[in-house]
Amino acid sequence: MRIGQTMKAALIALGCAAPARAEGAGIALPSGREVVFHDVVWGEPGPAGLTVRFRFVEADIAAVIAARPYEELEADMEFLCESYAIDRIANIGPQPSTVMVSISDRPVEFGEPDPAVTQVFEAYRPENGACLWEGY
Repeated sequence: MRIGQTMKAALIALGCAAPARAEGAGIALPSGREVVFHDVVWGEPGPAGLTVRFRFVEADIAAVIAARPYEELEADMEFLCESYAIDRIANIGPQPSTVMVSISDRPVEFGEPDPAVTQVFEAYRPENGACLWEGY
């Protein structure tokens, strides 16, 4: 996909919209677990229009899924949307209709299927500085 000037400006703004974290620094979650920011995917359409995907890595996410109630994982995903993603999309121009938050057990190339990777996803609608769960 060819990225236009507006999209390039949005990508730059996305990286600068909030205080930077040290490369590879962990993000503490309400559950006590920690994830590492992987990347942001902007410009790939989603089912509801403009979608921004915030992707995180947690090496033992498969064990978390197996051992903990989903409500705990869901709360952590919402936390990532509201404390990480919302700040970074606030001033980038056209607002996305959907913010996707994902956690995988290792970095993967966006759009490249890898059945060996464990991933969880949640979709949110950004509204008035909050993330409203959309279900995915």
